[in-house]
Amino acid sequence: MLAEFSSPEVLVAATREAYAVGYRAMDAFSPFPIEGLAEALEFRRTPLPLIFLIGGIVGGVGSFLFQYWVSVIAYPINVGGRPLASIPSFIPVTFEMTVLFAVLAGVVGMFALDGLPQPYHPVFNAPSFARVTRDGFFLLIEARDPLFQPSETRHFLLSRGACEVQDVPK
Repeated sequence: MLAEFSSPEVLVAATREAYAVGYRAMDAFSPFPIEGLAEALEFRRTPLPLIFLIGGIVGGVGSFLFQYWVSVIAYPINVGGRPLASIPSFIPVTFEMTVLFAVLAGVVGMFALDGLPQPYHPVFNAPSFARVTRDGFFLLIEARDPLFQPSETRHFLLSRGACEVQDVPK
């Protein structure tokens, strides 16, 4: 069920009340970020920073060990009496691989956590949802929510200041 609200403040207030009542399978849409909306939806902290860290550690340690293996174990070539394991020469490649693996892990993790790519969502079928990029403030309560009852949910959203409430076709 998709409800349209007239202003960001009304949307945030309705979202807080819906969460307080017990709705959990819901999402909000607006043309710009609204302060307090993420808190009203009770977003959890994301594991994305940890994914970046693990990717960076894997890239850095892996590239350092690979360089060490190549220089000392697989192809030990003594050039001009220099040491085989020249750690200062390993630093630029290790740094670059740390950054590369962190970014790649972060991008893959972001897509996986966000459920992307998602070229279709049923809310795209709602006629008024096209205005979300210009001036629309919407709250979506999904039918999979345990408290969802079509008539009660519609009445709840209208009583919280919704301008329009419509069913989302599948």
